[in-house]
Amino acid sequence: MSTTDLSHQLRTELIAVETLYRAFSEQNPDLVDAVLAPEWDDIPLAPGQGPGPAGIKPIIRMVAAAFPDVHITIHDTIQEPGKVGVRAEISGTHLGELFGIAPTGKKVNFRLHEFHTVANGLVTTTWHMEDWFGLFLQLGQFPPQG
Repeated sequence: MSTTDLSHQLRTELIAVETLYRAFSEQNPDLVDAVLAPEWDDIPLAPGQGPGPAGIKPIIRMVAAAFPDVHITIHDTIQEPGKVGVRAEISGTHLGELFGIAPTGKKVNFRLHEFHTVANGLVTTTWHMEDWFGLFLQLGQFPPQG
């Protein structure tokens, strides 16, 4: 593979991953259709989340409803062909219900770390970890148990 081909591949893969985050920040779930493989595996699935690109769309809508000004800031990426690691931060104002927690009006930010595999320009797998504990501490409460 030539240096030009490799550079193009890396750029294409990074754009695919960045577009996934833009779907949240721009509150446009349909953006994922162009960048997630039909068999995309999101690990772990959120409670009630269905598989594939269709499964993430209700999550994007839920986050947008809870944080109408949601924004994901990418702080770092580490990349090799077919893999992209991301350190990011989600910020917003809690103005809608989230996991049974009534709106608090609090401005929050919490960390996100993800590793994506990419093939043929499409994200095929995402392993993710959000700092939900840190978010709930900022909100001053945890979701109801039971």
